[in-house]
Amino acid sequence: MVKLVVADVVGFAFLLGRDSTLRRIQMSSEQASFKRLIDIGIALSAEKDTNRLMERILLEAKDMGNADGGTLYIRTKNDELKFEIVRTDSLDIAQGGTTGIEVTLPPVAMYDENNQPNNQNNVTYSALTGKTINIADAYDSDEFDFSGTKKFDEGTGYRSKSLLSVPLKNNVNDVIGVLQLLNSQDPETGEVVPFSAEIQPLIEALASQAAVALDNAILIESQKNLLESFIELMASAVDAKSPYTGGHCQRVPELTEMLTRAVCGWQEAPFADFDLNEEEWYELHIGAWLHDCGKVTTPEYVVDKATKLETITDRIHEIRTRFEVIKREAVIACQEKIIEGGDADELRKELEGRLAQIDDDYSFIANCNVGGEFMADELVERMQQIAKTKWTRTLDDRIGIAREELDRKKREPARELPCEEDLLADRVDHIFEHDTLVHSADPDNRYGFKVDVPEHKFNKGEIYNLSISRGTLTAEERFKINDHIVQTIVMLESLPFPKHLEQIPEIAGGHHEKMDGTGYPKRLNGSQMSIPARIMAIADVFEALTAADRPYKSAKTLTASIKIMSFMVKDAHLDGDLFRLFLESGVYMEYAEKYLLPSQIDDVNIADYLPVN
Repeated sequence: MVKLVVADVVGFAFLLGRDSTLRRIQMSSEQASFKRLIDIGIALSAEKDTNRLMERILLEAKDMGNADGGTLYIRTKNDELKFEIVRTDSLDIAQGGTTGIEVTLPPVAMYDENNQPNNQNNVTYSALTGKTINIADAYDSDEFDFSGTKKFDEGTGYRSKSLLSVPLKNNVNDVIGVLQLLNSQDPETGEVVPFSAEIQPLIEALASQAAVALDNAILIESQKNLLESFIELMASAVDAKSPYTGGHCQRVPELTEMLTRAVCGWQEAPFADFDLNEEEWYELHIGAWLHDCGKVTTPEYVVDKATKLETITDRIHEIRTRFEVIKREAVIACQEKIIEGGDADELRKELEGRLAQIDDDYSFIANCNVGGEFMADELVERMQQIAKTKWTRTLDDRIGIAREELDRKKREPARELPCEEDLLADRVDHIFEHDTLVHSADPDNRYGFKVDVPEHKFNKGEIYNLSISRGTLTAEERFKINDHIVQTIVMLESLPFPKHLEQIPEIAGGHHEKMDGTGYPKRLNGSQMSIPARIMAIADVFEALTAADRPYKSAKTLTASIKIMSFMVKDAHLDGDLFRLFLESGVYMEYAEKYLLPSQIDDVNIADYLPVN
């Protein structure tokens, strides 16, 4: 990072040695000017806001040159000089900077359409050559084209006379802008006079300090913008990875900031003293955008798992093919018995019953695959009985497969072909061992994770998956989904955040903790969670409940969503005080009007859901 340059004794010696004109300034005046440059340099180095910095540079230069007006131009990537700050006291013109008034003047091109340098304009000439341009009277100068200046004067009744254009050069001598002062005034008479040979080097010295300070501020702002853009890019990538979470990573930060603003403005306990400074707001902003960055490590087929047997494809099709094989085997067996002299009518009747039973068994297995709220023990028992149905495999299942799968199959000896196999099975090759470090598996892990880790990374056993009692996820897959927050914390703690952003991992990684300490990944209780983390927990839940872009569920109404959250408050999963504020402040409705479908926004009687103190 470039360091800000502040004039000091050594700097003054450099300035004196560089410009012999300064040596001719009287000692008392020289000392006063030097002190002022020190004060200005210190002030410039302390200013972090780019707009305020640019405004301070121009105003200090105007005051030092006793100028009626001034303009600060910044050089763009397209080699244009963009008006950033414009001041003309006698015309009461104040644009740009902290005024809130946009500068409407178009930028000045440094090169024409033929890519030739624009040397007719004194400002662009100063930027192109790096030279200071001191004009005693614009109307008497034939060195530059002042037709635009004269046209401005005609329209305003102003008289532009003395001009001083000073290039702003950074520490590698690149011109990053131009400081132009207009109409220096005699301090005693108020008469417009040229910018003196004595004042010019002081303005140049100020410009030198200002250029480095401004260049640093612009660099810092650019790095900040780059960081934010990269973070938003990552969040968008997570959302784009799965239609099940589309827009989530973008909406949660906005809702988090909405609720945080309400908390900061709340004058009642327990949040009366809560507030965030500028740096803390930025920290919250980054933490909210990164709250699910660990989802980049979660396999899509786990996030999107719609049926119990689904992986990258739905394995119900493989099982259906086995049922087809069993049916063919039944038909062949029947035909062989008829050929051998058996009773054809009796055998066909028996075959029809067998085929009907196979069809019914397949329908049952297919329905088990869909998943639901609850799978009773008797259904599991029937599924296990069907699984024992035999079919004949005649082809080698160890050729044409990936090396990793072959390694898993080699855990047991290959069977001699042809061989009978169960219709459904939990095979050794269905077991996937943990192949990378599982941070939460170590009870003494440095992150403080307290998560129960399953024995295996994945278990794709067919009976095992079809026996899932609720939903479609195994314990291993649910762990993998929940592990995204572990990965979020690990990823963020590996980044060298500066001191004012060092709480980002805690803010981003705490939204799945619960007030009663049963959340994850650290099992923190409410007293151990920061207010921003508790705010994000509410934002994360409310966004998920009200989201209308989840293909696996219908959009819930406001009332239904708030009712569910009220139960979570009663169960000590969400912060009751924040939930009360969420409702009473109207943040829920502010968000709903922006993001919910009209059909979702119903009349909510918040009194029915306010926590009881």
